[in-house]
Amino acid sequence: MDTAHSDLRANQLLALLDDETLRAVAPRLAPVPFPLREDLYLEQTTMTHAWFPAAGVLSMLGSAVAQTDVEVATIGSEGMLGVGLLLGAELSFGRVFVQVQGSGWRMPAADLRACAQAHPALNRVLHRYANALMVQIAQGTACNRAHAVEQRCARWLLQTHDRVRGDEFDLTQEFLAQMLGERRATVNQVAGSLQQRGLIRYSRGRIQVMDREGLESAACRCYGFVRTEYARMLSPPA
Repeated sequence: MDTAHSDLRANQLLALLDDETLRAVAPRLAPVPFPLREDLYLEQTTMTHAWFPAAGVLSMLGSAVAQTDVEVATIGSEGMLGVGLLLGAELSFGRVFVQVQGSGWRMPAADLRACAQAHPALNRVLHRYANALMVQIAQGTACNRAHAVEQRCARWLLQTHDRVRGDEFDLTQEFLAQMLGERRATVNQVAGSLQQRGLIRYSRGRIQVMDREGLESAACRCYGFVRTEYARMLSPPA
């Protein structure tokens, strides 16, 4: 595998492909930056591309009919944006934007469908990822209804920490409140509590995870459940 194709393995889904399949799909992938807050999909607009992050975090929001921005899933280097294209969809159900800046690759929608049909290894990996993503969305919905704000906040911070390089990332409390669907004052109180216990450090719009183990203890069991499901579905083929 040459250096250019080895770089593609920074995305976990592409890393699961055998060398022959990766060489076949590589010409369809174009490197792109993920600028902070850039919209990749807007609600009810045509999904022209699929996106494979190598670094950074994408945020999927529910439909605007809910009249508030609430995050339903996050995507990092473990996944891809464009699962709906594999299932016959053409329009995005909600907005997707860059939550933490990074970089990756994009592939035209028609090429994704053609490659998935022509290469069984790619088709298998993408469909297993689709299942893991649906688990994340479903469990997140249950979590938002059943668990306390502090537990959900800790879960969200852990999910973001998993997808960034290092222990620090940009995050305003206003943005965190929007993603959790809570009042800013409530999230300020929760973040302050986590900081007082030494689990995180918050300063000028940046979060630093100080005690990963303690943050996991503060989160609900949904975090571990979803993480285990991703590991199971995205394990290398036997």
